[in-house]
Amino acid sequence: MKETVEAVPATEARPQEFSHKTAGISRRKFLAAGAAGAAVAAISTPAWAEWAPSERYPDPNVQVIDPSFNKYKVFNSGIERLYTGCRWCEGPTYFPAGRYLLWSDIPNDRVMKWEESNGAVSVWRHPSGKANGSTKDRQGRYVVCEHEARRVTRTEHDGTITVLMDSFEGKRLNSPNDIIVKSDGSIWFTDPPFGTFNWYEGTVAKAELPFNVYRIDGKTGKATVATGEIKGPNGLGFSPDESKLYICENMVSPRLIRVFDVVDNGTRLANNRVFLDAGPGTIDGFRVDVDGNLWCGWGMGSDELDGVSIFNPQAKLIGHIKLPERCANLCFGGIKRNRLFICGTTSLYATYLNTRGAVRPG
Repeated sequence: MKETVEAVPATEARPQEFSHKTAGISRRKFLAAGAAGAAVAAISTPAWAEWAPSERYPDPNVQVIDPSFNKYKVFNSGIERLYTGCRWCEGPTYFPAGRYLLWSDIPNDRVMKWEESNGAVSVWRHPSGKANGSTKDRQGRYVVCEHEARRVTRTEHDGTITVLMDSFEGKRLNSPNDIIVKSDGSIWFTDPPFGTFNWYEGTVAKAELPFNVYRIDGKTGKATVATGEIKGPNGLGFSPDESKLYICENMVSPRLIRVFDVVDNGTRLANNRVFLDAGPGTIDGFRVDVDGNLWCGWGMGSDELDGVSIFNPQAKLIGHIKLPERCANLCFGGIKRNRLFICGTTSLYATYLNTRGAVRPG
């Protein structure tokens, strides 16, 4: 279903050890963590006041678990806090044409904007349909899952909003969660029921559809079910060559990342299997770099889990970025795609890396 409506205008200390072993995680407490905001706007409010940036290079909070992770560290780049004062940060997307980042603050029903040129932060859209995961399409347009509005929309270059999908076979979507765009222009998104569980991040309602992953054809706009095999699908991401699709499965314990082969000219999924068992961790959103590593939002369970966990294509934990709060989602950005933007619970963080986000072929 497509519909165009008017857009809302824009306003403008040292860690000791880390392990993800399912049988049990080290209980040694990390000492001081984190890094401070580079440029906090006037609308920022105090949060995690005890947290401070590392005063040393390399930043001890960028933790090497396996020696293979060393090549991805930039020794004189620390973790920065760019903004704090949200209630639940999600869905960051970087726009190189404007050199800015948009991200969601779901309970506050707003999309925030951070500008790279001066560090200014503003409210870009309010209300936002309690926007959640987002991405940009092949034309650089903002594509977002609206948790409360139960739809997927695209913001055109002129500011109007196109509804790409809000129902399937006559029934309303549940609460679209995370979203990616493939090289052929197709849009893939997850539709778990999480936004129907409470009034805080959505609206209490009965789910009308199974918890599917959908594919919207980039040329025809036709929607199909990519898979209905995932219990509570959440974050998702393609391997660099798009031969595999990774999907978080969150309504199981422990949480999993499953992987499918992408077949039939990139239109269908096959061979569902477990890629990663999170053990005591909580996987949320993730992104994939040019080498096929998965940079995963992580946390809950214990404070030493909070941050970003990095797994290689063989599902081996190779690194961890320690934060003072859980990470829900992240993205690669900056002009060279080598800056990792991280949505913590209440704050936006960033750090430079010696790798880049994967770019879709073509």
